[in-house]
Amino acid sequence: MFKGSKNAFTLAEVLITLGIIGVVAAMTMPTLLNSTQGAQYRAAYKKGLSVLSQAVVMNIALDDFDLSQADATSQATTDKSLSAIIINRMNVAKKDTTSFSGNYTFYFNDGMSVSFATGEKQCTAAAPCKALLDVNGEKNPNTIVSCDANTNGDSCKVTSPTDRFPIKLYDQTVAPNSHAARAVMYKGK
Repeated sequence: MFKGSKNAFTLAEVLITLGIIGVVAAMTMPTLLNSTQGAQYRAAYKKGLSVLSQAVVMNIALDDFDLSQADATSQATTDKSLSAIIINRMNVAKKDTTSFSGNYTFYFNDGMSVSFATGEKQCTAAAPCKALLDVNGEKNPNTIVSCDANTNGDSCKVTSPTDRFPIKLYDQTVAPNSHAARAVMYKGK
């Protein structure tokens, strides 16, 4: 048998330690989950802009026209329209013209969607076409990204990006169309 003192934790000490760990975990989990989700939205947004840009460039290579040469009176069924570029160059799973009055919404196989006005025109730098890129389609939160409190303009900061981003399309370019969208794209975290 052993003589002297025993080195061990009591049940009470173990339970108190587990309780403290539980409280700390409960306080940090929401922040951790929000940060992770924001990073996913940020990555999906960058991917979405890249995929749309590639569709425009592919259209130039295959059909020899860019967004500035789109038919100003075109409908989705014509060959020279923004809709035609999206339909012909991307994996469109579903097209919806009823969810937003007067808008086309295209849903892609990866869950992303893009919406823009049906009154298509030539998309030039002087008059770009405006669209809304939703990186997770119909899933919530369906909130347009915005600048953090007390930041705006060129000093805009976005610490928790959401899932909808305003974009503009013109010539051969797909770019962010708000201070918050630019902050997510270019300033990183």
